[in-house]
Amino acid sequence: MNETKTILITGASSGFGKETAKLLSKEGHKLILVARRNELLQKLKKELSTDVYIAAVDVRKKNDVENLFKNLPEKFKDVDVLINCAGLALGMEPATEAAIEDWEEMVDTNIKGLMYCTRFALDIMKKRNTGLIINISSIAATVPYKGGNVYGASKAFVKQFSRNLQTDLLGTNIKVSNIEPAMVKTEFSEVRFKGDKEKADKVYEGVKYLTAEDIARTLVWVVNQPSHVNITVIEIWPVDQSFGGTTVNRH
Repeated sequence: MNETKTILITGASSGFGKETAKLLSKEGHKLILVARRNELLQKLKKELSTDVYIAAVDVRKKNDVENLFKNLPEKFKDVDVLINCAGLALGMEPATEAAIEDWEEMVDTNIKGLMYCTRFALDIMKKRNTGLIINISSIAATVPYKGGNVYGASKAFVKQFSRNLQTDLLGTNIKVSNIEPAMVKTEFSEVRFKGDKEKADKVYEGVKYLTAEDIARTLVWVVNQPSHVNITVIEIWPVDQSFGGTTVNRH
């Protein structure tokens, strides 16, 4: 039986974050669930069978993230694990046509939000000389595709930031892992296409894609590794997808 931990998950109201919370709750871990949509966090909390603290926080706002960490209840203060799931893609237009506002939101969430959460979590972990940070990057960090411009670049930041974090933390007992999923069906494409469900569904048509639970199982496995084992990076692909964004249509 693994020891119970205090685990903070961003982007916990849906997708990877939500499914990971469900699995970790079954193992008895204390959970701090963070997302913008408070009503979804409230609903999720009712479904879980362990100690849960929820916080409606926009990770793009540095002061709000800092206040989250400063004001954690005593029971949840010793954060053992941070899972940075909050992230998004917006649009698939080429760089010549993309909306600057979309680019800014991806940078603010995927890069700045992840930096803020990591930095304030490290303050806690450094004092205790123990901890694990799991970042969610993407195969888009290394595999370019049309319309992936700033999204792919933001995930490349996550990849390299994770590597540099691990280098900075050498000699401590704080670990860093980077998970890089390929095609997973979540709200991801609906968000990318701004609610156009028909357009989003076409992305996955005929493809046996990954699910959020597939990624969640991997995250839980990383959390449960012994303290001397650091999982640096994992790529997770569906069998129906290969490099360059190519997929096989089984219809």
